[in-house]
Amino acid sequence: MLGTFLSLLTSLTLQPWGREELVNETEVGPPGTSRRIPQSIIIGVRKGGTRALLEMLDIHPDVAVATTEVHFFDWDQNYAKGLEWYRQLMPLSQPHQMTVEKTPGYFTSALAPERIRAMNSSIKLLLILRDPTERVVSDYTQVYYNRLENHKPVQLIEDILIHDGALNTRYKAIQRSLYDVHMRNWLHHFPLEQIHVVDGDTLIRDPLPELQKVERFLNLPPRIMSSNFYFNQTKGFYCIRSDGRERCLHESKGRPHPVVNSTVLQQLRSYFQEHNRNFYKMVKRSFNWH
Repeated sequence: MLGTFLSLLTSLTLQPWGREELVNETEVGPPGTSRRIPQSIIIGVRKGGTRALLEMLDIHPDVAVATTEVHFFDWDQNYAKGLEWYRQLMPLSQPHQMTVEKTPGYFTSALAPERIRAMNSSIKLLLILRDPTERVVSDYTQVYYNRLENHKPVQLIEDILIHDGALNTRYKAIQRSLYDVHMRNWLHHFPLEQIHVVDGDTLIRDPLPELQKVERFLNLPPRIMSSNFYFNQTKGFYCIRSDGRERCLHESKGRPHPVVNSTVLQQLRSYFQEHNRNFYKMVKRSFNWH
């Protein structure tokens, strides 16, 4: 398998990065299919709902999604492997389909915007965000369960958030929720018209309107319908129905969050207020973030 993969790579001629498509004529797949660099990327944010957005977009017949997080533009060791390596990790798609990949780490990466622009300056970017305070707690929850599963010691969230009596603003989860700081970097390389912000809180509560906005942004024909979703009472969120199959997000999604001390939560919310206001001005819209 590895030998076949490497021989494929060496047999290809790398075409200029500016092209939106790089077609591999030797690709073995259904007639007319090939692997193309994405025409749209879900750039983040971590714990904002990127997996839900990707799975829901996968309903659309004109979308082909990369199932794994590639980390091409934010990890130097992957970026050094070159664009052809990246393209080979994209799904086989028909000429009429749009290829979409998602890597939540792109949004907070200092280098990702410039690197993506070098690949395709007209690419359409999807950024899904949720209440920054809730995102911090969700970020902590993921790490907490991962450490438990790997039999590693865990800390209470309050012990991480508070350091010497003050909010620990150097905590990575807090840094990731400074949406204005990261957005400023993206707007340095892309006009706002190329970045669509998806409301992650609304997507979970009522997916269809948010997905219809994404369809319009990506110039896709409207194909996603209310019948593609059903509410799972056990899980407490919407699951997907398409092609005669029903599926829910991985069991790691929707895990119960810890109960956080109300004073600590208020400190978090207060800290994010100014950053949120700055972000609202940048994207010319506001969100229901407390």
